[in-house]
Amino acid sequence: MPLPLPLIPMAQPALFIDRDGTLIVNRHYLVDPELVELLPGAAELVRLAKRNEFLVIVISNQSGVARGLMSLEDVGRVNDRLSDLCPGIDAKLFCPHGPDDNCNCRKPKLGLLEEARRVFEVDLDNSLMVGDSAGDIEFGRSAGLSTVLVRTGYGSETERTIGVEGVLVVDGLDDPLLTSMLSR
Repeated sequence: MPLPLPLIPMAQPALFIDRDGTLIVNRHYLVDPELVELLPGAAELVRLAKRNEFLVIVISNQSGVARGLMSLEDVGRVNDRLSDLCPGIDAKLFCPHGPDDNCNCRKPKLGLLEEARRVFEVDLDNSLMVGDSAGDIEFGRSAGLSTVLVRTGYGSETERTIGVEGVLVVDGLDDPLLTSMLSR
C-alpha cells in the first residue's frame, strides 16, 4: 500500500493594499479607532478577493510612530477597528519608521513583502498592489506586481506627479477594471 503524499500548501495570489487613503479615509497620524472610516467599495473589494481565494494583506507606512505622534498600540487599535469594519483581511503589516531611518520595511522598499512571504505562500505572479501614493506604485512595480493607483487619498496628486505607464488608474475601489482583476 503506498504511503499518503504530504500536503503541499498551494501558493495563493494576494491583494496587497495600502491602508490610509486607499482602504480608509486618510486622517493624518490616525490614533482614534472611532475615526476609522472605510472608503466606498473597501469592504466589497475585500469580500471579492476572499471569495476568489486571494490573500488580503494591508501594507502601510506609519511614520507617526517614529515621530512620536502615535504608539504601536495606537496603530494596533486602528488596525483592529479596520478589521471590525472590513472582515477578511489576512494581515496588516506596517513600517513604524520615519522616512530618514533607511529601514528595509518602509514602502517603496520590499521588506513588508518579504515579511508577508515568510508567513504566507504567495503567488506573486498573480498578485496585485493597490494604493494611492508614489511609494505604493513604486512598491508594486519593484515587486513585479500588477499595480493599481486609486484616485482616493493622494491618488489624483500622485497621478499628476509620477509616470503611471503600466499602472491601472481607477477612481475608486469599486471600479469594474479593478474588481475584474480579482475574478478568477
